[in-house]
This record gives sequence, structure tokens and C-alpha cells, in this order.
Amino acid sequence: MTRRIILITGGQRSGKSEEAERLALSLAANPVYLATAHVWDDEFRQRVRLHQERRGPQWTNIEEEKALSRHDVSGRVVVIDCVTLWLTNYFFEAEGADVKDILALVKAEFDRFTAQEATFIFVTNEIGCGGVSENALQRRFTDLQGWMNQYIAQQADEVVLMVSGIPVKVKS
Repeated sequence: MTRRIILITGGQRSGKSEEAERLALSLAANPVYLATAHVWDDEFRQRVRLHQERRGPQWTNIEEEKALSRHDVSGRVVVIDCVTLWLTNYFFEAEGADVKDILALVKAEFDRFTAQEATFIFVTNEIGCGGVSENALQRRFTDLQGWMNQYIAQQADEVVLMVSGIPVKVKS
């Protein structure tokens, strides 16, 4: 297996995760689902459980909030869901840090993780499409998200934009 990076991006509820899961199952009988979310409360814990049940037993589920590269996924197809939540974990831990310093950290971690021979399917959000926020914290995070999305897209072999549940190839 050679390294392959696929980025699936789009707005909230555009069908990104479902497309990533469909693609992963078309490439492997037993893909990996790497969840980056921090479980904040019982409601979110219930959401996680329902998602795991929906995916079924053929998936290997890994929960990792930051250090993706700790996990050996060599030779596997892995869905990373999602970049936005992964960045959030770095952003709030480094509260007040310069966005470019956080970006350098996550780029380095991305590079370590994707150095493995695997198929990586990253799910991310296009959060900057709705205009400029009046909230300074939100603007800083939107900058981080946008720059990281660009970085992943540059490394990616394929980029798919989800529009109302329809995958649109941006890069192939």
C-alpha cells in the first residue's frame, strides 16, 4: 500500500462523514475510524455511541484528541473525523498563543501521522464561508482552520467538496 491522502470538506450537515465512511468501506472491509472529538458531556457521549453503532463492528474505533501519530495505521484505510475538532483541542489548550505557532504544531503532527503508508481520509469543515465574525476568538480559530485546510489540501491526492450531500471533486 502506498500513502494516499483524501480530504473531504464542506459545511455543517453537508454529508462529509457519511461520504468518508462510504469511501472507506469501498476501499477496505475493516477500516479505522479515528475520532478526534473531546467528549464534553453526556449528550455528546450519547452521540458518539450512536455513531459507533451506526458504523458497525467492521470498524476499528480509535479516540484520539491530539496525538494522531501515536497510532500505527500502516496498511489501513483510516477516516479522521474531524480536523475541526482536532484543531479545537490544540487551540483551547494553547489559549492565547499565536495562531501561527499552533499551526506549526498541527502541521508537524499531521506530517508525522501521514508519513505512514496508509490511506488517510480527513473530514474537515469550511467554517469561513459565512463572512467575518465579530468575535476575535472565532476569527483566530477560523484563520487556523482555513490555513490547515489549505495545508492538507496541498498534500492531498484528492479533495472532495460536499454540497447538500453531493460529492464534488475539487482535486483528483
